[in-house]
Amino acid sequence: MDFKLYEEKMNKTLHVLESEYKSMRAGRANPGVLDRLTAEYYGSETPINQLASISVAEARVLVIQPYDKSSLKAIEKAIQLSDIGINPSNDGSTIRLVFPQLTEERRKELCKGIKKQGEDAKIAIRSIRRDAMDKLKVMKKDNEITEDEQKNAENKLQKMTDEFIKNIDDMAVEKEKDIMKV
Repeated sequence: MDFKLYEEKMNKTLHVLESEYKSMRAGRANPGVLDRLTAEYYGSETPINQLASISVAEARVLVIQPYDKSSLKAIEKAIQLSDIGINPSNDGSTIRLVFPQLTEERRKELCKGIKKQGEDAKIAIRSIRRDAMDKLKVMKKDNEITEDEQKNAENKLQKMTDEFIKNIDDMAVEKEKDIMKV
Protein backbone atom coordinates (compact mmCIF):
# COMPACT_ATOMS: atom_id res chain seq x y z
CA MET A 1 0.00 0.00 0.00
CA ASP A 2 1.25 3.47 -0.89
CA PHE A 3 1.30 5.60 2.27
CA LYS A 4 2.71 8.61 0.39
CA LEU A 5 -0.71 9.40 -1.09
CA TYR A 6 -2.38 9.49 2.32
CA GLU A 7 0.52 11.39 3.86
CA GLU A 8 0.22 14.01 1.09
CA LYS A 9 -3.50 14.38 1.77
CA MET A 10 -2.84 14.82 5.48
CA ASN A 11 -0.10 17.36 4.74
CA LYS A 12 -2.51 19.29 2.53
CA THR A 13 -4.99 19.42 5.43
CA LEU A 14 -2.23 20.82 7.66
CA HIS A 15 -1.32 23.47 5.08
CA VAL A 16 -4.94 24.57 4.75
CA LEU A 17 -5.22 24.92 8.54
CA GLU A 18 -1.94 26.83 8.64
CA SER A 19 -3.15 29.30 6.00
CA GLU A 20 -6.46 29.74 7.86
CA TYR A 21 -4.55 30.52 11.05
CA LYS A 22 -2.28 32.96 9.23
CA SER A 23 -5.26 34.88 7.88
CA MET A 24 -6.69 35.37 11.39
CA ARG A 25 -6.31 38.82 12.84
CA ALA A 26 -4.43 38.81 16.16
CA GLY A 27 -4.29 42.51 17.04
CA ARG A 28 -0.95 42.88 15.29
CA ALA A 29 -0.33 43.73 11.66
CA ASN A 30 -0.02 40.54 9.65
CA PRO A 31 0.15 40.57 5.83
CA GLY A 32 -1.47 37.10 5.89
CA VAL A 33 -4.90 38.67 6.55
CA LEU A 34 -4.88 39.91 2.94
CA ASP A 35 -3.89 36.57 1.37
CA ARG A 36 -7.43 35.61 0.40
CA LEU A 37 -8.52 39.06 -0.79
CA THR A 38 -8.82 39.88 -4.47
CA ALA A 39 -9.44 43.17 -6.23
CA GLU A 40 -10.84 43.89 -9.68
CA TYR A 41 -7.89 44.76 -11.92
CA TYR A 42 -8.44 45.27 -15.65
CA GLY A 43 -11.58 43.14 -15.59
CA SER A 44 -10.31 40.17 -13.59
CA GLU A 45 -10.11 39.36 -9.90
CA THR A 46 -6.46 39.50 -8.87
CA PRO A 47 -5.00 38.72 -5.43
CA ILE A 48 -4.03 41.92 -3.61
CA ASN A 49 -0.59 40.53 -2.80
CA GLN A 50 0.05 40.42 -6.59
CA LEU A 51 -1.10 44.02 -7.08
CA ALA A 52 0.91 45.66 -4.32
CA SER A 53 3.77 45.28 -1.92
CA ILE A 54 2.48 44.72 1.60
CA SER A 55 4.71 45.59 4.53
CA VAL A 56 4.44 45.99 8.29
CA ALA A 57 5.28 49.61 9.14
CA GLU A 58 4.70 49.35 12.88
CA ALA A 59 3.42 46.61 15.19
CA ARG A 60 -0.21 47.36 14.29
CA VAL A 61 0.07 49.09 10.88
CA LEU A 62 0.14 47.45 7.45
CA VAL A 63 1.20 49.55 4.47
CA ILE A 64 -0.05 48.55 1.02
CA GLN A 65 1.91 50.14 -1.84
CA PRO A 66 0.27 49.34 -5.23
CA TYR A 67 2.62 48.65 -8.14
CA ASP A 68 0.14 50.47 -10.37
CA LYS A 69 -1.48 53.59 -8.85
CA SER A 70 -4.64 52.98 -10.88
CA SER A 71 -5.35 49.87 -8.77
CA LEU A 72 -5.42 51.86 -5.50
CA LYS A 73 -9.20 52.40 -5.46
CA ALA A 74 -9.91 48.75 -6.36
CA ILE A 75 -7.67 47.51 -3.54
CA GLU A 76 -9.29 49.91 -1.07
CA LYS A 77 -12.76 48.76 -2.14
CA ALA A 78 -11.80 45.08 -1.79
CA ILE A 79 -10.56 45.68 1.77
CA GLN A 80 -13.75 47.58 2.68
CA LEU A 81 -15.95 44.78 1.33
CA SER A 82 -13.93 42.05 3.08
CA ASP A 83 -14.59 40.51 6.49
CA ILE A 84 -11.37 41.74 8.14
CA GLY A 85 -13.24 44.62 9.74
CA ILE A 86 -10.63 47.34 9.28
CA ASN A 87 -11.23 50.59 7.42
CA PRO A 88 -8.36 51.40 5.07
CA SER A 89 -6.96 54.94 4.94
CA ASN A 90 -5.84 56.05 1.49
CA ASP A 91 -3.35 58.91 1.10
CA GLY A 92 -3.35 58.88 -2.71
CA SER A 93 -0.33 56.61 -3.16
CA THR A 94 -0.52 54.05 -0.34
CA ILE A 95 -3.17 52.41 1.81
CA ARG A 96 -2.68 52.04 5.55
CA LEU A 97 -4.49 49.48 7.67
CA VAL A 98 -4.36 50.21 11.39
CA PHE A 99 -5.20 47.13 13.44
CA PRO A 100 -7.07 48.01 16.63
CA GLN A 101 -6.14 46.31 19.91
CA LEU A 102 -8.33 43.24 20.42
CA THR A 103 -10.73 43.18 23.35
CA GLU A 104 -10.64 40.28 25.80
CA GLU A 105 -14.05 39.16 24.53
CA ARG A 106 -12.87 39.18 20.90
CA ARG A 107 -9.72 37.23 21.82
CA LYS A 108 -11.82 34.51 23.48
CA GLU A 109 -14.11 34.44 20.46
CA LEU A 110 -11.10 33.99 18.15
CA CYS A 111 -9.80 31.17 20.36
CA LYS A 112 -13.10 29.32 19.96
CA GLY A 113 -12.70 29.68 16.20
CA ILE A 114 -9.16 28.33 16.42
CA LYS A 115 -10.36 25.28 18.35
CA LYS A 116 -13.17 24.68 15.85
CA GLN A 117 -10.81 24.92 12.87
CA GLY A 118 -8.42 22.54 14.64
CA GLU A 119 -11.23 20.06 15.26
CA ASP A 120 -12.34 20.30 11.61
CA ALA A 121 -8.77 19.55 10.51
CA LYS A 122 -8.61 16.54 12.87
CA ILE A 123 -11.88 15.26 11.40
CA ALA A 124 -10.39 15.58 7.91
CA ILE A 125 -7.25 13.67 9.00
CA ARG A 126 -9.36 10.89 10.56
CA SER A 127 -11.43 10.70 7.39
CA ILE A 128 -8.27 10.19 5.34
CA ARG A 129 -7.22 7.44 7.79
CA ARG A 130 -10.63 5.78 7.47
CA ASP A 131 -10.35 5.76 3.66
CA ALA A 132 -6.92 4.12 3.92
CA MET A 133 -8.21 1.54 6.44
CA ASP A 134 -11.12 0.69 4.12
CA LYS A 135 -8.67 0.20 1.26
CA LEU A 136 -6.60 -2.15 3.44
CA LYS A 137 -9.70 -4.21 4.28
CA VAL A 138 -10.55 -4.52 0.58
CA MET A 139 -6.97 -5.54 -0.20
CA LYS A 140 -7.12 -8.22 2.56
CA LYS A 141 -10.49 -9.44 1.30
CA ASP A 142 -9.13 -9.73 -2.24
CA ASN A 143 -6.12 -11.67 -0.86
CA GLU A 144 -3.67 -8.98 -2.06
CA ILE A 145 -2.15 -8.77 1.43
CA THR A 146 -1.95 -11.08 4.44
CA GLU A 147 -3.57 -10.39 7.79
CA ASP A 148 -0.15 -9.56 9.30
CA GLU A 149 0.57 -7.07 6.52
CA GLN A 150 -2.84 -5.50 7.10
CA LYS A 151 -2.19 -5.14 10.85
CA ASN A 152 1.28 -3.66 10.25
CA ALA A 153 -0.10 -1.19 7.71
CA GLU A 154 -2.94 -0.22 10.07
CA ASN A 155 -0.43 0.40 12.88
CA LYS A 156 1.77 2.51 10.60
CA LEU A 157 -1.29 4.46 9.45
CA GLN A 158 -2.39 5.05 13.05
CA LYS A 159 1.06 6.35 14.01
CA MET A 160 1.01 8.72 11.05
CA THR A 161 -2.48 9.93 12.01
CA ASP A 162 -1.45 10.47 15.65
CA GLU A 163 1.55 12.51 14.51
CA PHE A 164 -0.61 14.78 12.32
CA ILE A 165 -3.19 15.24 15.07
CA LYS A 166 -0.41 16.21 17.49
CA ASN A 167 0.82 18.77 14.91
CA ILE A 168 -2.70 20.21 14.67
CA ASP A 169 -2.94 20.47 18.48
CA ASP A 170 0.46 22.19 18.61
CA MET A 171 -0.54 24.67 15.90
CA ALA A 172 -3.80 25.47 17.71
CA VAL A 173 -2.03 26.02 21.05
CA GLU A 174 0.57 28.25 19.38
CA LYS A 175 -2.10 30.34 17.64
CA GLU A 176 -4.10 30.67 20.87
CA LYS A 177 -0.99 31.91 22.69
CA ASP A 178 -0.44 34.40 19.87
CA ILE A 179 -4.00 35.71 20.13
CA MET A 180 -4.11 35.88 23.92
CA LYS A 181 -0.79 37.75 24.07
CA VAL A 182 -1.54 41.42 24.77
